[in-house]
Amino acid sequence: MPNLTATVRSHHRVFTDGFFGDQGLDFQTRGVLGKTAHGAADAGEVLATVARVRGHRGWFTEWFATAERVEAIAVQARDQGHRVSAAEAFLRAATYWACALDAARESALRTTFRRHRACWDAFIAESAGAHLQVEVPYEGGTLPGYLLRPDASGQARPTLVVTNGSDGAISDLWSGGGVAAALKRGWNAFVYDGPGQQSLLFERGVPFRPDWEAVLGPVLDVVLARPDVDPDRTAGCGVSQGGYWLPRALAFEHRLRAAVVDPGVVDVSASWLKNLPASMVRQLDDGDRAGFLKGMGVAERLPALRRTLEFRGRPYARADWFDLFRTVREYKLDPADAARITTPLLITDPEGEQFWPGQSRRLAGLVPGAELVAFTDAEGASWHCEPLARLLADQRMFDWLEERTA
Repeated sequence: MPNLTATVRSHHRVFTDGFFGDQGLDFQTRGVLGKTAHGAADAGEVLATVARVRGHRGWFTEWFATAERVEAIAVQARDQGHRVSAAEAFLRAATYWACALDAARESALRTTFRRHRACWDAFIAESAGAHLQVEVPYEGGTLPGYLLRPDASGQARPTLVVTNGSDGAISDLWSGGGVAAALKRGWNAFVYDGPGQQSLLFERGVPFRPDWEAVLGPVLDVVLARPDVDPDRTAGCGVSQGGYWLPRALAFEHRLRAAVVDPGVVDVSASWLKNLPASMVRQLDDGDRAGFLKGMGVAERLPALRRTLEFRGRPYARADWFDLFRTVREYKLDPADAARITTPLLITDPEGEQFWPGQSRRLAGLVPGAELVAFTDAEGASWHCEPLARLLADQRMFDWLEERTA
């Protein structure tokens, strides 16, 4: 028998010390663990996988293996007629393929993405008609969208329209964009790929654009015309870099009854420029392409930095590093546009925000009547998009939204 009277000394410091010494891998681990709140991951599968990871290449290899294993479970369950088991496993497999995609080399990007999206589509197909694929007409083509509903009744319901961030998979929005939380509360949720996001980037080569009103407008045209959507109870959510795109769109698009951004982003380029020497920032200002590229030639010799820049820069249209940094500087919310926003806006403000620190508060100061809600380390809710506090984030978001869309 253990000595129950012995002094217990706690060594459980993983929340503060992290899962990896590499901050990027640590944050990704927190993100996928947070998806367990709504069944988009399983804690044992996550912990067993990250225990095998050795570096960034290991991240791809081990998540690839886990995704294949869980996808096989999903296929077997589907073939044997176990619809709920199949749906649950396809959703988890989509999450794990997305994890592998985050570290995939260029040669594996498209095939890894297709396996991810195939699992997501299989999850949609196993919903007994509750979830639907919905194409959005856009500039002579379409944007792929999905309407996720509590059931297949076709009842008109309040609907959350979710705008993703710069590199998140569409399946990430199940847990991280309020989708599962919406369904639990009797809402629909609509998710989509916009320019530069996932299928638009990997399959069609369509880059980001800063003027997101040109994207959200066509999305709302489709969503608000549907008989299973209550047009008077429709809200928006912007996740990560969507915290820039959604406010930018709201300056010109006023059909949503309320909106939430997690977090608020005023200037996307701040996260890009913060580590540049002042001399290189001046070169951008002065149009000194040759000088800037010379400096970047030195910086990109660092493998980790080059990997990050290539990953973050992939969705932007550019010819070289100079064009990339100049393009990113266009993703900035003009104070005059922010002042035009009339949609009630809730802005999350997580402690330790590592990409756009202080910008939630800046956005709240620019948008008339905007409300700021803090998420703290003491609550287990710190860091970008509160990765380990999704139920708390859902509760605060939907309590606020329900009061404004009643």
